[in-house]
This record gives sequence, C-alpha cells and structure tokens, in this order.
Amino acid sequence: MTEHPDEIKKLTNIANDLELPSVLRIKAIEQLGNIGTHQALLALLELAGNEELIAEERELTLKYAREIIMSGRK
Repeated sequence: MTEHPDEIKKLTNIANDLELPSVLRIKAIEQLGNIGTHQALLALLELAGNEELIAEERELTLKYAREIIMSGRK
C-alpha cells in the first residue's frame, strides 16, 4: 500500500484538535486506521500518547493500531 504522508498529517492534526467536535476527531482516527500503513500506525500511537484526548478516543487509537499490527502477522 502506498504511503499517504499528507493525508496522515492532516488526519492527525484533526484528531489532535480539541476545538473540533469529538465526532470529527473520531472520524479522523477511523480514517487513519483504514489507511493501515506503518506511518498511520505511528500516527495512531502518537495520538494514543496525547493525554489531552478523552479516554475513549485514546482507546480507539489503540484499537486501530492493534488492528494494523495484527494485519501484518498473517
């Protein structure tokens, strides 16, 4: 799969923007999970470390990160 650095950066910025509604941040996290690349995994892990995000959003980032990791284990 081709890397999407610009898209990943934009989605990460949206997911980190606490001024946006939670629903938009969650959509950005889901999209990062759907990209499924190593760069997206790193972005999700970075988001999981953001203590300012609500716990549910951090848990969602870990869920998608775990899915990306497990998809590579075939």
